Amino acid sequence: MEKITRVGFIGLGNMGKPLAANLLQAGFDLMVYDVREGPVKDLAAKGAKVGASPAEIGRHGEVIELAVVDDAQVESVVLGKNGVLEGAEAGAVVIVHSTIHPRTIRNVVEKATAKKVGVLDAQMSGGARGVRARTLCFMVGGDKAVLEKCRPVLAASGKDIFHVGEVGMGAVAKAAQQAMICLNRLSAYEGLLLAEKAGLDPRILQQIAHVTSAQSRIVDQWFEQYKELRGTEPQEAARQLHLFYKGLCPALELAHDVGVSLPGVALVQQLFDKVLGFKKPEERE
Repeated sequence: MEKITRVGFIGLGNMGKPLAANLLQAGFDLMVYDVREGPVKDLAAKGAKVGASPAEIGRHGEVIELAVVDDAQVESVVLGKNGVLEGAEAGAVVIVHSTIHPRTIRNVVEKATAKKVGVLDAQMSGGARGVRARTLCFMVGGDKAVLEKCRPVLAASGKDIFHVGEVGMGAVAKAAQQAMICLNRLSAYEGLLLAEKAGLDPRILQQIAHVTSAQSRIVDQWFEQYKELRGTEPQEAARQLHLFYKGLCPALELAHDVGVSLPGVALVQQLFDKVLGFKKPEERE
């Protein structure tokens, strides 16, 4: 199998920028694109090439990775004017990391197939910490042979890489996993809040959780993240919480599509901006 050397990356946000940095460190010939100048300049200083448009990224990359915000951005960046498909050659592979609805990635596949461009939906879990530690979990939907071809690219940031089925199943796996994480976060928050308000040292509660059925990885993470959120500026805290709020939108929409009721997930999404005392970014003055 021919070794991949040229990678394009679009979307240099909280996850995208460190993902791209890992590709540089792994030795790939990397070209990046983002509408914001700051992260582009930072990566250029580390050796990345800079693309003027998604189409130019498509021309450069044997593999083109996307870590943009939502479904609309994925379709615009890949299918729109000066989009990836305008530049990508036959045999290239587009890897979508964004948390989106399965039908969006399937729409991309339909258009990409006409140009003989492959597509993988490689949803991520592990957050920015996981990127920096290169311990991300990737849930990948698509052709297994295409995944094996692209595995070295994903391995630059991922420790666990799962093939979960056809294109779109990565998005399904992410939706289900996100639902479980967020429900666990709410239970951890409410237990911690009860302890604090009643005068119990949270560190003792954490020790108790370790030796009882209350223990979970989310509990340990939340003790740290709760402190971090309370120590950040309100706007940054709201931004981080909004990522979880946004991440549940595809899960709830998918549940509606397949006729499944998820009242707990709906509740936790509604409470993100109330339980934690922050508003979503678009609601801030």
